[in-house]
Amino acid sequence: MTLPKGKSTQLPTVVMPHGGPHVRDYWGYDPQVQMLANAGYAVVQVNFRGSTGYGKNFEEAGYGNWGTKIQDDILLATKYAVQQGIADKDNLCIFGVSFGGYSALQSAIREPDTFKCTIGYAGVYDLEMLYDEGDVKDNSWGDAYLDKTLGTDKAEQRAQSPVHHIAELKAPVLIIHGEDDERAPIEHAEALKEVLDQQNHPYEWLVKDKEAHGFYKEANILEANQAILRFLDKHIGG
Repeated sequence: MTLPKGKSTQLPTVVMPHGGPHVRDYWGYDPQVQMLANAGYAVVQVNFRGSTGYGKNFEEAGYGNWGTKIQDDILLATKYAVQQGIADKDNLCIFGVSFGGYSALQSAIREPDTFKCTIGYAGVYDLEMLYDEGDVKDNSWGDAYLDKTLGTDKAEQRAQSPVHHIAELKAPVLIIHGEDDERAPIEHAEALKEVLDQQNHPYEWLVKDKEAHGFYKEANILEANQAILRFLDKHIGG
């Protein structure tokens, strides 16, 4: 948990699940976390089940549970921050990159009354699409990795995919994506946008050409950061 300097109670809070999902967060400097704390937000990060660094059983507990038990852990961390008096329960947003972007949408769908906004950056939003789009499928181990970590039940993959459950979402969405992303191809963002349009659901859209899995050009990073801060200020206020 990272807090704004000199503040520790009833704070507008950004829950920020990590990417992967089978990696982990480390305690240390993170430019996005620091940006948010400097803007007055508490930031909650959690090494949910499926994260590395806590043993094989803990990592494998996330297999097949990307949209269920992993999200339960993220939501429990959110509730803990509220229970501790740090997070203001009426001013919560969830924001993530890559798998974190998936989690931002999926958690907001699972508990639609918890978050006032959600931000997906370079996210995947249709789990089945991972078999057909992007660079994971191009590796010799790609399908085997997806089968192991997602599970092979296609109906369950659809059940855990945000694009199929936007009707359950209440929070407005900010979508940020690079057109040349090979890990989480732009088709994920476009599929999400299409469903949001169909549902007449409020969202904002920031897509940049010649950007991949996360922005690398300084001007685009700045624009994305400004868009994130404006979106947060609009919905939960820093």
